[in-house]
Amino acid sequence: MMNVLVTGGAGYIGSHTVACLAKQGHTPVVYDNLCFGHRQAIEGVKFVEGDIRDRDLLRRTIREQAIEAVIHFAAFAYVGESVIDPGKYYHNNVVGTIELLEAIRAENVQKIVFSSTCATYGEPTTIPIDENTPQAPINPYGFSKLVVERALDDYAHAYGLQFAALRYFNASGCAIEGNLGEDHTPETHLIPLILQVALGQREQITIFGDDFDTPDGTCVRDYIHVDDLASAHVAALERLSPGTRWKINLGTGQGYSVREVIDSCRRITGHEIPAVDGPRREGDPPRLIAANDLAKQLLGWQPQHREIDTIVNSAWQWMSRHPNGYEAG
Repeated sequence: MMNVLVTGGAGYIGSHTVACLAKQGHTPVVYDNLCFGHRQAIEGVKFVEGDIRDRDLLRRTIREQAIEAVIHFAAFAYVGESVIDPGKYYHNNVVGTIELLEAIRAENVQKIVFSSTCATYGEPTTIPIDENTPQAPINPYGFSKLVVERALDDYAHAYGLQFAALRYFNASGCAIEGNLGEDHTPETHLIPLILQVALGQREQITIFGDDFDTPDGTCVRDYIHVDDLASAHVAALERLSPGTRWKINLGTGQGYSVREVIDSCRRITGHEIPAVDGPRREGDPPRLIAANDLAKQLLGWQPQHREIDTIVNSAWQWMSRHPNGYEAG
């Protein structure tokens, strides 16, 4: 069992991973500046409020908490914003991660699991996407994650760092146990946006493009439940060993279209959920589906919540009880 520093651990995926770590007998220590995270999501967990770029505080936290490994989530993750304000993304996502790597190197911590993304692939021409697919990100967010992957390689080569970079697809759903959820401001994920219509917080959901080369003309994505993401991070952490330099996709290996997700939300909520067609968004590929064979092989991992109705239901159970997020109690 390890003392694990979880940067960004008060955020959506981070908080679910913190819960999974504790359940598996590890001792998580959350390090978060609460820019997007929520204290309510990590009640009862040791917490340090701090910026990922504060190397001195990171080093002090690592020493005082006897940290043995790191799971690194802390990052800005809004694709559109990264195009408008790339400096913010490079400074936080890239410079911040280098500060973290220097801190753990100085304190002789050798294990790190990094939250990467399928956005490093850009617009792939082959589906499903495996780990050998060329990485050609089309926005600063995706490129910032790719830069970190390259830095991890270099740190592993030079300093013996053990790492797993987990490239995941569409994180979705809320804790099956019902105690943790998704609470973003602004919200950009499809499922909670649709459910906000069911809650009366939005008038309708807009479908961006209905003429893609897909069965119903709308984009198809690989939705992976947040509890499955959490378990994969813990599995990766527990399997790190000298020489480990993994880059692994996390997805279910199956896709659902925007219309299929809307229909699922209608079934689960019993609400009509008006939908309107809008223009395509620039850079939206028709399909993004993961090949997850490597995760199964290296991590002994299988997604447990693959069906879209299961994913949507977990989100609806959370959102219907917490219509204003964590602030609603």
